[in-house]
Amino acid sequence: MKLKHLLCLGILFSVEQVLAQKQLTKYVDPYIGSAAHGHVFVGANVPFGAVQLGPTNVFEGWDWCSGYNYASNTIIGFTHTHLSGTGIGDLNDILVMPATGPSQLDYVSTFSHDKEVVKAGYYSVILDKYKIKAELTSSERVGFHRYTFPKQQENPHVMLDLNAGVGWDSPVDTYVKQVDATTLVGYRHSKGWANDQRLYFAVKLSQPLNSLSLSDSSSLSTNGKELKGKRVKAVLGFKSISQEVLKLKVGLSPVSYENALANITAELPGWDFDKTVALADQKWEKELSKVKINADEETKKTFYTAMYHTMIAPSVFDDANGDYRGTDKKIYRKPGFTNYTTFSLWDTYRAFHPLFTFLHQDKVSDVVNSFLAIYKQQGKLPVWHLMGSETNTMIGYHAVPIIVDAYLKGFKGFDANLAYEAMKHSAMQKVEGIEYAQKIQYIPSDKVIESVAKGLEYAIDDWCIAQMAKKMNKTEDYKYFSKRAKLYSEYFDKPSRFMRGKLENGNWRTPFNPIASKHREDDYTEGNAWQYTWLVPQDPEGLIGLFGGDAPFTKKLDTLFSMSSAMDAGSSPDISGLVGQYAQGNEPNHHIPYLYAYAGQPWKTANLVRQITDSLYTNKPDGLCGNEDLGQMSSWYVFSAMGFYPVNPANGAYVFGSPLVNDALISLPGNKKFHIKVQGNSKENKYIQRALLNGKPYTKSYLRHKDLVAGGELTLFMGNKPSATWGVNPADRPRSVAIE
Repeated sequence: MKLKHLLCLGILFSVEQVLAQKQLTKYVDPYIGSAAHGHVFVGANVPFGAVQLGPTNVFEGWDWCSGYNYASNTIIGFTHTHLSGTGIGDLNDILVMPATGPSQLDYVSTFSHDKEVVKAGYYSVILDKYKIKAELTSSERVGFHRYTFPKQQENPHVMLDLNAGVGWDSPVDTYVKQVDATTLVGYRHSKGWANDQRLYFAVKLSQPLNSLSLSDSSSLSTNGKELKGKRVKAVLGFKSISQEVLKLKVGLSPVSYENALANITAELPGWDFDKTVALADQKWEKELSKVKINADEETKKTFYTAMYHTMIAPSVFDDANGDYRGTDKKIYRKPGFTNYTTFSLWDTYRAFHPLFTFLHQDKVSDVVNSFLAIYKQQGKLPVWHLMGSETNTMIGYHAVPIIVDAYLKGFKGFDANLAYEAMKHSAMQKVEGIEYAQKIQYIPSDKVIESVAKGLEYAIDDWCIAQMAKKMNKTEDYKYFSKRAKLYSEYFDKPSRFMRGKLENGNWRTPFNPIASKHREDDYTEGNAWQYTWLVPQDPEGLIGLFGGDAPFTKKLDTLFSMSSAMDAGSSPDISGLVGQYAQGNEPNHHIPYLYAYAGQPWKTANLVRQITDSLYTNKPDGLCGNEDLGQMSSWYVFSAMGFYPVNPANGAYVFGSPLVNDALISLPGNKKFHIKVQGNSKENKYIQRALLNGKPYTKSYLRHKDLVAGGELTLFMGNKPSATWGVNPADRPRSVAIE
């Protein structure tokens, strides 16, 4: 046995060596998704860091929500917070811009991409106007700037602008104070998408100031040492830049500028910029190395950039000492967990958070504890939480499936009773049509806008509550929420076979056009009837039953993907990445290609996965077909590339599709590995013929989470024609139960 064990270890080590021949961060291209509607962050950060330090362009509309779009050639400065992939603009706090020449209001400079470098943890650019090379890197809570000035320097200075923000953001109270010749502190309080945002900062300079000029929109420039106002700006002047290189460290804190200073001391006490770049690269490499794949170079680039995009948020929202500011704006010290913010839950509950349950197991309980702290502080679980404030954006109460998924997968680092209390509270609110679900009724479309979308999303969340109630022996709650989970059927019109809006009198809303979509005006949320009819990931078998069986279900599903992609005028711009009327660019669609497995036709899923990944995920700046939405768009790709996807976000199973990789080695806690071997994979050989799990025949068309995290080996044998047997038998199809 010892010899066999050593041989197995030797094989495993050789696999790791083959899969890790090139540093994985070299495959990350932050440009991907920076053009068109991807809205991704471009700049320097570390995984899940509070700092996202990067350039901000002149704002030109919706496609500049992150502050940067590849189409631009302007930079107004470098800011320390950015959103990645959302549909709303906010943040871009604490703008810094180096300059030469006269001090002025307009510091914008042009730049070109051929003088720009973007990497994981590092950004640099030449500012044309000033001939200054700007370089950026960061730790979790500190942004590190290095500016190389020209040798001939006329009035070298740095603008510190607390007015500038992006999109919806605007300051309400700002403050700067010079502490000594190399230290400034202050704060920027603002409102926008998230109201009452409070961010404190500290700036450390590598050389002493020669002058400081302060101004505000409501006051004249002053040479004093501090200024409080609504739109404070500071000009940091220097006689000359020593050896042409100026460095700045900017610490952030949600609590105080004293803590911001302490964060600099804790995380970046020295001035070695190159060492900080190397350390940021190491942090990204460590996270990316959790999945080592063998694939062609283009797939590796897309895959590891997608992984990178899944680790920009959620972002830590506490200090190095553990302090954080709660939603109630009180200070909490030593809470016993890492506090996070930036939760786009309507998007991320679908695949992003299930990905956490095996790639970031150390963070799952912290995320749940952050939810529970928010519940105690604001009186409800988060909906879309940003900078310690609730935006109440999008529909559903989708902290629920994330909590339930963690609980059912055995995570113990949070108070399960408090979690259940919080989830039940969400389900018993009297807002947004939830009160109708409480009476086991449909939501009338003439009483509540987006009634169909809300009703379907609530049913998913209620299914999840029912599963946790069952596990906790809350029998009555299990029965009650199981009934609510079936309310999706109330919106299904059998003659037309669509989910439709139903009036309070019981009649279907007319006129009805299944392609029509009126943004924020009809029965759907960023979608139409063709797209929302399939939003029953908690019970695909029940949905198949409403259609009348596998044949009519798959026939309608075939039409979804093959019909015209034409949309009515006035449709939401979020309906993008169309294959027929399927919209890969919008999250409620993401599970739909995998529904064929529930009807015994997994080969159709394989076809679609390959079509979507080949055409809608590319290595170009416009390589995302819709908003990245804080990692959900990329999580779909990461899962699909490995060969499976969590259709049901909380039942502990992943439905097989068609792997893009030839080999993948997933590293798990406890030195365990899960090895995915794909035999005979190619563009033509996209159909799974058979499978082995730990050397034994595996006939299921889904993979259990518990088998993945236990470690082992999955071998998938591919072919160029659909298998007549694999995944066809009803006993082998995915099931709508919490799979043990």
